[in-house]
This record gives sequence, C-alpha cells and structure tokens, in this order.
Amino acid sequence: QVQLVESGGGLVQAGGSLRLSCAASGSTFNIYDMGWFRQAPGKEREFVAAISWSGGRSTFYADSVKGRFTISRDNAKNTVYLQMNGLKPEDTAVYYCAAKTDPRSIVRITTVYPYWGQGTQVTVSS
Repeated sequence: QVQLVESGGGLVQAGGSLRLSCAASGSTFNIYDMGWFRQAPGKEREFVAAISWSGGRSTFYADSVKGRFTISRDNAKNTVYLQMNGLKPEDTAVYYCAAKTDPRSIVRITTVYPYWGQGTQVTVSS
C-alpha cells in the first residue's frame, strides 16, 4: 500500500504561482510513476502532469499547462512537487496526487492509478 498526502493549495490571483507537494509513504518501492490530476466542479478528473519515480526523470504534461507547470521529485524525501506559474482562473480545481505501479500503463489515464491523495484546493481569482 502507498499513502499520499498533498499540500500547498490555496487562493491566488491570476498570474500568480503556487507549489503543490505530495508526500508518499508505505510501499514506495513499488511506485513506477507519479501523477498530478485535477477536477473542477461539474467536470471529470483530468491529467495535469506525471513523472517517472525511479531511474530516468521522464516528464509528461497536459497541453493546457505545458510551459507553465513543472513537475519534479525528491526521492530522498519521497515527495513529488508541482510548481504552477502563470496561473489562470481556469486552473481552479481540486488537485490530486496519484501513484501507479504498472510500468506498462499510460500515465495520462486516471484508472491506471491505484493510489490517490485526498486532494488540495487551488483557486485562482481573476
């Protein structure tokens, strides 16, 4: 089992920045990729970014955040970060951290992630 705890959400004005953190515990040696997803009211949960957990530092981004958000990891701290710059009102959502253990599954699909955090609210005012 893997436990995930997000932090760092909050209220920010458009154009501002926030950094989300996701601390992993438990059987972290089983993790293959870590991802960030978000869900706005009335919408489906969507992929934001992902990073390989061990070995190479491959990263993946949704087109909507490419160039504004950066995902990174610190394996010594078992933590993944999402640096969000140039925030827009449409970035408002609950942001979730997720972990998957299957190296063959596609990082952008929510259903391949068995482990999820509780979510952290990000609100961007215009």
